[in-house]
Amino acid sequence: MQPAFLKSVIFRSLPPEDDIRRVKKAVLLFLAVAGCQSAPAGAPPIPDGIRFVSRAEWGAHAPVLPMTVHAPDRITIHHTGEPQNFRLSIEQKMRGLQAFSQRNDSLDSGKKKPAWADVPYHYYVAVDGAVAEGRVWKYVGDTNTEYDPAGHLLVVVEGNFETDTLTTAQRRTLDALIPALAHHFRIAGSRLAGHRDFAVTKCPGRNLYAELPRLRALVDGTNLQR
Repeated sequence: MQPAFLKSVIFRSLPPEDDIRRVKKAVLLFLAVAGCQSAPAGAPPIPDGIRFVSRAEWGAHAPVLPMTVHAPDRITIHHTGEPQNFRLSIEQKMRGLQAFSQRNDSLDSGKKKPAWADVPYHYYVAVDGAVAEGRVWKYVGDTNTEYDPAGHLLVVVEGNFETDTLTTAQRRTLDALIPALAHHFRIAGSRLAGHRDFAVTKCPGRNLYAELPRLRALVDGTNLQR
């Protein structure tokens, strides 16, 4: 999905095996000690070392429409479709995204977007590696494309990854966050995919899509240990 909200608010091949082992050890240590930041009851734990911004902290408004409860059984990666923005705070970006989401608007393509109940994604990974809470995970997300997002835990990464590449901070966050979410919801690596696997879209962009095999390996390495 390629929203215009970032503009409106001013807005590698697989790594060496030792790198994968190093990240696995870090994630397993997190899971073993259950070290996590405070989160709402029942919410997935966020690994230590990741700055987590809750809905309250970024100033979320309440949903404007009814939402449907679901049980996530897969993780689907998106990109914002706009260039990475190093100037705005994650709080500003989330407020802009929610404002765009909760009104009738148009995409860059000219396609009309209806008002949604809330932010369409469950987690937002900013350019500096911070993670914001989007739509509460127990509710189905939204999409401008032709697929049913029920059961999909939606993680969006800031950038247009047809041209952008992950920042070091984004890569570090994804390497810890995705296995932790998969472990919490008991999701196998085979059920980690990109938006384009379900709809006619370039999302999450070729450069981010190329990261998915590495992330699946991290998920499966973690899940084998539970």
